[in-house]
Amino acid sequence: METYGDVLRPTPQQARAALADIDQVRASAAATSATPWPLWFATVLTLFIAAVPPVWGGMMAAPQWLLPHAAWSAVMAAMTAVYLGLFAVAAARWRKKTGVTLRLDVLPRRVTLPFLIGLPALLLGSAFAFRASGEPLWLFAASAVGVAVSIGFHRAFLRLHRKSS
Repeated sequence: METYGDVLRPTPQQARAALADIDQVRASAAATSATPWPLWFATVLTLFIAAVPPVWGGMMAAPQWLLPHAAWSAVMAAMTAVYLGLFAVAAARWRKKTGVTLRLDVLPRRVTLPFLIGLPALLLGSAFAFRASGEPLWLFAASAVGVAVSIGFHRAFLRLHRKSS
């Protein structure tokens, strides 16, 4: 290191080496945070997505459908509580295992934006279509598409992790 008065400054070679180390640490952190959800949680998430349209449709049905509206609401509340609890467990285990928080922002926006807008529109919109038409096919079609999207999103996460590793 060279000294300029009271200030120690690195040589150009030392500065380049430090910058290369920083880039390597950033790439490693991005690869770790891009690691996909554990398979058990991806399965839970997929099942939750599959269950939302029929349950939401039951809650919104004009005349009651299969169960009373209060029962559908209780099922939705229980499903959501279990899902959020398992989400917290998965996130805490991942943070403990890797030291990195699970993140969605490492995926390209062209993937996440349609997912974050389209999936809720599909799952909740099917309930409105069911209410308007009385045809439960809307609910089950939305469940099937939601499952396919969930599996596709998980596979995209796996592919991103393989590329960055």
